Amino acid sequence: MPTLIAGIVAVALLYVALNIVKGADPKWLAKVVRAGGGIVTLAAALFIGARGELAVAIPLGIFGAGLLGWSPFGAQLGSAWGNYGPGAWKSNGQKSKVRSQFIEMTLDHDTGALEGLITAGPEAGRVLDDFTLDELIALARGFDAESWALLESYLDRRFPAWREHAQGEGAGRGGGEDRRAAPSGKMTAEEAYQILGLKPGAGRDEISRAHRGLMKKLHPDQGGSTYLAARVNEAKDTLLRNHR
Repeated sequence: MPTLIAGIVAVALLYVALNIVKGADPKWLAKVVRAGGGIVTLAAALFIGARGELAVAIPLGIFGAGLLGWSPFGAQLGSAWGNYGPGAWKSNGQKSKVRSQFIEMTLDHDTGALEGLITAGPEAGRVLDDFTLDELIALARGFDAESWALLESYLDRRFPAWREHAQGEGAGRGGGEDRRAAPSGKMTAEEAYQILGLKPGAGRDEISRAHRGLMKKLHPDQGGSTYLAARVNEAKDTLLRNHR
């Protein structure tokens, strides 16, 4: 009987734990897993050390301490952990900017949020979030191909089913036309740095890292934008050519 009760309690606790994990913030969960791993590793190091196997216990203890954010060798080892730990892919607030004749689009590297600003025409200075879907489609009538491609990227994020809506409204609207964005000309280094969210003079490793991070968010296979992905690729190629 006690075994049956213990089993029921264990199943109930497991169920509760799974629900907590399912609804938890990934960042908080990563911290909990890291802290738990550090505690377990340190406990194992103490147990092994008590048996006299110091050659195994010492490096294991150092690793466990590193998981908990403490390094016996100072900040240098701690920063090395940062290059591979949960914060390794943070962009430190980097933002990419892509401009066309009518729109400036900004992508936040950390959140993946896409924001747009009208830069020309009667509505210049207004953000795209201020417009309804019908207003944006009507506004796109006067856009060039590049501006329309940027607007498509924004609409795909904000209104996933906007194409069906536009087709239902009939041809002649922005969404009913078959437009292909053509490059406006050779990309400058300044544009390339802005697209990748980098400061002038960034090295090859920084360029490649920024490119990889953006492609994870913008690649068409990940539900991103074909046009923006092409611009990111062009920006990388432009900057890497300057490093040869």
